[in-house]
Amino acid sequence: MRALQQATLPAEAGSQRRRAVDRAVEARRAVYDDEVRRLIDAGFAVVRKTGNLDPRIGEIVAAADLSNQAFYRHFPSKNDLLLAMLDEGIRRLRGYVEHRMEKAPDPLAKIRAGLDAILEQALRPQAAAATRPFALSRGRLAEVFPQEVAATERQLTQLFEAAIAKARKDGALPLADPARDAQLLYGLAMGWVERRLANPNPSGKADAAHLVAFALRGLARDDAKPATRRPTAKRDKRTEARHGT
Repeated sequence: MRALQQATLPAEAGSQRRRAVDRAVEARRAVYDDEVRRLIDAGFAVVRKTGNLDPRIGEIVAAADLSNQAFYRHFPSKNDLLLAMLDEGIRRLRGYVEHRMEKAPDPLAKIRAGLDAILEQALRPQAAAATRPFALSRGRLAEVFPQEVAATERQLTQLFEAAIAKARKDGALPLADPARDAQLLYGLAMGWVERRLANPNPSGKADAAHLVAFALRGLARDDAKPATRRPTAKRDKRTEARHGT
């Protein structure tokens, strides 16, 4: 009888060896998930406390009560943590925007509610403090992680794209381009939020209302070419005299 060789195949699903591996992995996964959550929360806390959008890793790990080793186990660089903070911030914002849009009665009202929800992030002090860390880092992170930032922001643009598509189907926005218009709406709204967070001004609420009205007028555009008017011939004084006028 041929001697049994030492097993070298991967553990099969359902085998006791696979179950033992899965138990160990799940235990470590829970630990690592907690560490990542603590590091992200600490990043937000340090930025809110210090106002510094580029906090030191030492400050973050101290606030998380973790070590540098734990930090680099999950994030190759500080920019990777800032990207995770951006993603987390956008996810939280999406939840709020989606909640506001769901309560609106029709697609146009949903678009207005979604824009209002985004702009509020720069108008309410508590929301501004939570939004500032990721909103003002967005541009710099987009240069380093263009695909990742685009995928993160897609979480919000999808909400507007769906509402615009429904409005076009219902005939409320017959000329709308849902994907392109959603991107433009997001850029317009978040650009305003970023500028206001960087340079607050007392006319914020009036400006926000004007921006929403401007955006809705743009969505309801009429691309038909205006009818050309035939030029009216001017009559000089001699012509008028000949005709007795």
